[in-house]
Amino acid sequence: MKPESLVGKSPTSPKLTTGCEVIDGCLRGGFPCDSLTEIVAESGCGKTQLCLQLSLCAQLPISHGGLDGSALYLHSEFPFPFRRLHQLSRSFHLSNPSIYANHNDNPCDHVFVQNVHSVDHLFDIMPRIDNFVGKSKTRFPLKLIVLDSVAALFRSEFDNTPSDLRKRSSLFFKVSGKLKQLANKFDLAVVVTNQVTDLVESSSDGLSGLRIGNLRYLYSSGRRVVPALGLTWANCVNSRVFISRSDDTICKERSEKDESGQRALRRLDIVFSPYLPGASCEFMITQEGICGVQ
Repeated sequence: MKPESLVGKSPTSPKLTTGCEVIDGCLRGGFPCDSLTEIVAESGCGKTQLCLQLSLCAQLPISHGGLDGSALYLHSEFPFPFRRLHQLSRSFHLSNPSIYANHNDNPCDHVFVQNVHSVDHLFDIMPRIDNFVGKSKTRFPLKLIVLDSVAALFRSEFDNTPSDLRKRSSLFFKVSGKLKQLANKFDLAVVVTNQVTDLVESSSDGLSGLRIGNLRYLYSSGRRVVPALGLTWANCVNSRVFISRSDDTICKERSEKDESGQRALRRLDIVFSPYLPGASCEFMITQEGICGVQ
């Protein structure tokens, strides 16, 4: 990108609401377009739940925090949670009846799911995405790309040898570069999920003073963790948010579908971002979707 391009570029990009006022407040409006945002979390924390909710919220009008568009969900963790998507879709439809012309319209029809089983497969798909976005004449043009998750694509294809590590690092920049190119070319929001690994610290490795973005350490389920794929991948994303899980619960009003009334608390932290200060909020996962806790 040339300096004059930065000067001519709008200082503020559209943002996609998460569908939760508490999380939107933490993110100053939601996830930005023209940018690559990473959600880091261990399994079961809610990163896929949040991505499914974003895929539906993309259909909201711009005046309601949406992008008036559809979503492409690149899924590398099998199987894809179609049942949960349909459950969220029903609640979303009931909450936003004015968006759809008739009651038979299904928000799921505007969430396109593509399985991705390897890095090479992802690169094969990229030209088709470019063509799909550029020639799309649908009511909801593509405005969101989700990759869930990037770590799964690199889980077993590379050995821990210098040559494989160099190749892997090169592919990190190639994957992120392609996604950023799509985001900038078509004014898309791009969200990528990543996993965590346990932090193994020794007295000689100097990690005792390590900071991870705005945070001193990352904790989830009582364990110290670090984002997967290391520092090289961290340099490939524009913003990183971290979702953690604790043993704390919050008591909600009981219903026929939820007899216990207990829900585990999750916490979202902004690890680093070029436009956001460090901030955090708490939320829980309900049948209707992600709900912030004041």
